[in-house]
Amino acid sequence: MERRAFWALKWLNFDSKASVEEMRLNTYQSSRLYKESIKAYHDKKLLKRSFELGQLVLLFNSRLKLFPGKLKSRWLEPFVVKQVKPYGAIEIEDAKTQRSLILNGQRLKHYKGGEIVKLISMITLKD
Repeated sequence: MERRAFWALKWLNFDSKASVEEMRLNTYQSSRLYKESIKAYHDKKLLKRSFELGQLVLLFNSRLKLFPGKLKSRWLEPFVVKQVKPYGAIEIEDAKTQRSLILNGQRLKHYKGGEIVKLISMITLKD
């Protein structure tokens, strides 16, 4: 394939080194534009959330489960915001165990109140 391109350039009296360099620069340019557009699309999809001290938040349970329950909530119990750090890091504290975690703010959402229902079903098998 390269030989055909080389002979085509030679047949058209182009400088092969200059034209190859121009093609390479065009490839870098299109790659840079593609990366910028993908980054803009990704940044547009991120949700802008602001958290305050003492606010209740829910934590997204991102552990891989092979057979997740259909009615089971993926959001864990309310946590209290202990500290808001720069660049989107949030320190939360579990009210029951007093254990604190530092997380990315994208894994949290505002808790609007109410009871969180956790469903547990047991099936007994008989011989």
